Amino acid sequence: MGLRWCLIFGLTLGLFTSWTLSELIKHQQRVQEEFNNWWRHEVFYQIYPRSFQDSNGDGIGDLNGITSRLQYFVDTGITAVWLNPIFQSPMADFGYDISDYRAIQPEYGTLADFDQLIATAKALGIKVILDFVPNHSSDKHEWFIKSVAREPGYEDFYIWENGTVTEDGDRVPPNNWISVFSGSAWEWNEEREQYYLRQFTKGQPDLNYRNPAVLQAMDDILIYWLNRGVAGFRIDAVNYIYEDEELRDEPLSGTTSDLNSPDSLEHIYTRNQPEDYTLVQHWRQLLDNYSANNGGPLRIMMLEAYADLKLLMDYYEDPQGVQGAQFPFNFGFITELNENSTAQDFVFNIEKWLIYMPVGHTANWVMGNHDNPRVASRYGAKAVDAMNMLLMTLPGIAITYYGEELGMEDYRDISYEQTVDQPACDAGDVDYKWISRDPERTPMQWNDEKSAGFSSNASTWLPVNPNYQELNLRAQLRATRSHYKVYQSLLKFRKLRVLQEGSFTAKALSRQVFALKRELKGYGTVLTIINVSNRTQQVDVSDFIHLPNRLTLAVVGVSSQHREGERLKPAEINLAPYEGLVITLKVHK
Repeated sequence: MGLRWCLIFGLTLGLFTSWTLSELIKHQQRVQEEFNNWWRHEVFYQIYPRSFQDSNGDGIGDLNGITSRLQYFVDTGITAVWLNPIFQSPMADFGYDISDYRAIQPEYGTLADFDQLIATAKALGIKVILDFVPNHSSDKHEWFIKSVAREPGYEDFYIWENGTVTEDGDRVPPNNWISVFSGSAWEWNEEREQYYLRQFTKGQPDLNYRNPAVLQAMDDILIYWLNRGVAGFRIDAVNYIYEDEELRDEPLSGTTSDLNSPDSLEHIYTRNQPEDYTLVQHWRQLLDNYSANNGGPLRIMMLEAYADLKLLMDYYEDPQGVQGAQFPFNFGFITELNENSTAQDFVFNIEKWLIYMPVGHTANWVMGNHDNPRVASRYGAKAVDAMNMLLMTLPGIAITYYGEELGMEDYRDISYEQTVDQPACDAGDVDYKWISRDPERTPMQWNDEKSAGFSSNASTWLPVNPNYQELNLRAQLRATRSHYKVYQSLLKFRKLRVLQEGSFTAKALSRQVFALKRELKGYGTVLTIINVSNRTQQVDVSDFIHLPNRLTLAVVGVSSQHREGERLKPAEINLAPYEGLVITLKVHK
C-alpha cells in the first residue's frame, strides 16, 4: 500500500486524526522497512517435494501433501519455506530438467493445487520461495525441440557449435570443456547435425543468454510466478549460465590424470563469468521493481553457486556497489567441515564469511541440502543438537533441510535396483552407493506407521529409512526431550533481540571446544559453547564474557546431563562428547 492510500485509509477510519503528517510518514517508512527486511533473520526450511508428504497414495510427495502439513511449520516456528523444483519435467534430474516453466509436474499436482498452497501458506503467515533453474532446460522443452528444427526465433535459444572432424574422420567437440557429471560438456544432435552445450546431463541443454529472447522469456517466467504469490526465488547453478564467448579451452588443473573428470580443468571459462553477475543484478532489479509496484514484502533472491569465496561475494554486490542477490548460499558447513574438524576449523570458516562479506549485507548458514549427506551422517548423530544450536545462534539467516530438525540420517543401504539418482545409476552397481544422492532424499519420517506416515502406500519412490520406527516426529513430540523439541526451543529463542541485532564474537577455547558470543547493550549476552570431540571436555569462559557469575542454561541437548535453568560456574563448564550448550547472561526480550 502506497503512502497516499495509507493516509486516505487511516484518515477515513479516523485512526490517525491525532497524528501529524510527519508521524504518518515515519510510520509508513517503518512498515516498509519491516517488509523489506523480513528475510534478514529468517529460518528458511527446504522442502524436497517428492519426499515431504504424499496426499494421494502413489508413493510420491506432492503439493497437496505440503499444504496438509503447513500447520507443522506454524507449530515449529518456521515462517518461510522453499521448494525444490515443482515444474513439469521428464525427471531425468528430478525437476532440474524443466520441460515447461509455467506448468506443475503432474505427479505433484496442478496449478490450482499450487494456488491453494500459496493461499493457505499466506493465511498461516508462511512465505513460499520457488526453486528456479535458469541455466538449462530439459531437452523435452518445446524451445529445444524448435531449436533443433531451426524454427525461426529459436535457432539460437541454445548454444550450438559444429565442432571439427579429424583426418581420420572422427568428430571432435568444439573444445575440452567437461560436464559436471564427467565427460565432454558437448552432446552431438543428429537431427541438427551440431553439438549443443550441456554442462550437466545430456538431457539438460544450456540456454543461450546472449540471445535477448532467452532473457526476456525467463523474465516473463519470473513475473508469472510472482503474480501467483511467491515471495522470491532460489536460483540454481547461477555461476554456470554464461561461458566464454570465444569457446577457449580451459587449462588443466594438474590435480588428476582423469581427463574426463571435471576436476581435471580449471573452470575459468565456464563458471563465474562477468555476465553471470550482470544477470543477477538484472534479476534483482526486476524483483525490486515488482515489489515497489505491487506492494507487500520485498521479493527476494537467494543463489546457489559453489565458487571461490571472493568470487561468491560479488554476487552480493559488485566492486562498484551494484546490488545482486540478497544472499548467495554459504556452503561452508557442508564443503569445508565434517566430524573430524577442530574447534579452530569451525571458527575460521565462520569468521572468513563475515570478513569477506560486503558491509551492510546479511550472512547465511546452510547446514544441509538435497545434494549432500545429512547433518547426522556428516557430523555424527550425537552432534545434531549442537549443530542446530550453532545454526540458530549465528548472526543472519539459517537454512534447514527437511528432517534435520529430527536428526534424520542418510539411508546409505538403498540397493542398486532401488537407486534412482542418475549419476549413481551411471556409476554402476559397484560404485553407486557413495555417489548417490538418494540416501539424503528419503521420505520424511512423520510417525512409526506405514511408510513413516509419508504415504498410505507401502511402496514409495525411495525406500523409507528403516530407522523410522524409532526416529520420527510423533515419537519426538511424545518424548520429554528430543531433537525436535530442542530445535523448536531454538527457534523461539532466536527471536530474542540480542540474537537478531547483537554483535558477534567467536573463539576457539581449545582444539576441541569453541564458543560464540552475541551481545547487545541493554539486552544481555548469549553464549553458545560446542564440543566437537568424542571426549568430555571442561572449559573456562571467564575471560570471554562479562558478568561471569550469572550464567544460566537456556537450551540443552537431548542427552545432556545439564538442565535448562541450571546455573553454571564459568571456570568449570563440562561438556559431554559432541555436546552444545546455549547460555544466557541477563538476557531481555
